[in-house]
Amino acid sequence: MKIYITRHGETKWNKEGRMQGWQNSDLIENGVKGAKKLGYRLRDIDFDCIYCSPLGRAVATAEHIRQDKDTEIILVDSLREMGFGKWEGMGHDTIKELYPTEHFNFWNRPHLYSPIEGESFEELFERVKGVLNQIISNSSLENVLIVSHAVVIKAIYAIIRKYPLEELWTPPFLQGTSLTIVEVEENEINIILEADTSHLE
Repeated sequence: MKIYITRHGETKWNKEGRMQGWQNSDLIENGVKGAKKLGYRLRDIDFDCIYCSPLGRAVATAEHIRQDKDTEIILVDSLREMGFGKWEGMGHDTIKELYPTEHFNFWNRPHLYSPIEGESFEELFERVKGVLNQIISNSSLENVLIVSHAVVIKAIYAIIRKYPLEELWTPPFLQGTSLTIVEVEENEINIILEADTSHLE
């Protein structure tokens, strides 16, 4: 089985430097272009289905990647972005000013992060592990696409590579519509392509 994973395209709030989480903002022109370019790159792959976060920015990305094919898009709540609570819709500078310790821990010491009415990393990892195991255990699947969000994809990396939460933000940065490919063979799961953006160049 091969699992192709991408982050949604660039949105209005991405461009404005705002935290999105469970709230949504729409794709901007650049985000739509990126999704269409990824769709063109993946045009010859026959996906069994597309597993997608139910948030609008991810659904729009999945639709642009799918283009005129009839591949089923399955909305999976566990693939939505981490919930950021009070931070949602706020600019990064505002969060840093109002919640300096939490902001610092989120980006530098995630194992010490305490959410402000949001979701903890432990809660995020639990739901991401669940959906990943569910997909991997379906032996009828050959090629699937996951359309999700940056923190969810970082969690997938950490789960597959078994590294601790402290190392969550290990590079590379996940650009919008970047492509990661995971290969599953018997009991082995390996990342064979990581955050690739060659289709955007």
